[in-house]
Amino acid sequence: MRTLAILVALLLPASSAVAEVGDAERGAKIFRKCVSCHQVGGTAKNRVGPHLNGVFGRAAGTVAGFRYSDHMKRASADGLVWTFETLDAFLENPKSLVSATRMSFRGLKKAQDRADILAYLRQYSDKPSDIPESEPTLRDGGPNLDPAVLSLQGDPAYGEYLSSECTTCHQADGSNQGIPSITSWPAENFVVAMHAYKQQLRPHPVMQMLAGRLSDEEIAALAAYFSGLD
Repeated sequence: MRTLAILVALLLPASSAVAEVGDAERGAKIFRKCVSCHQVGGTAKNRVGPHLNGVFGRAAGTVAGFRYSDHMKRASADGLVWTFETLDAFLENPKSLVSATRMSFRGLKKAQDRADILAYLRQYSDKPSDIPESEPTLRDGGPNLDPAVLSLQGDPAYGEYLSSECTTCHQADGSNQGIPSITSWPAENFVVAMHAYKQQLRPHPVMQMLAGRLSDEEIAALAAYFSGLD
């Protein structure tokens, strides 16, 4: 009995940690921006975008019957799973996780707006309070990219010096041989993507390792170099 009491005491804080991430009622109103592409609820169907029932804990690019872009399929193959952290990053800037996503949405810049939409969508996924094995919804600060990082002016010459490791896989001439081209890629998109790998929001383990070794200045330099290539 004493052991059981200790286990209960340990589990109670954990269950309370799986708290509301935002205001679901307000999130339903914000979600109106999304309904031209996405549906959720008992009658939800795939439209321009896939339905969002059961999105928490779901592998990206796996809704039956929906035709995904090659880049979303690649993200899925890399192991991208929709959690609070990855959904939050995707809603803020879809290209942070899927560079050439067909989702033509500029993103929600206010953290509270994203939290409220996620609280609303959470109602249509398994709830940890009901199913302990389901994907929890926890706040851990989410993606963190200081605006000063985006404003860094990279040195293209230094980027060229660093680029040899990149071009072992990515073709400098811009050709796409199963690996996306990064030639002429907008510098901001490059920086955002590399920091998503660095923060392990993008799941590719090799890219996580490579990005993790780079400083903010080195990422900016690489971005400046590749964005200037024709």
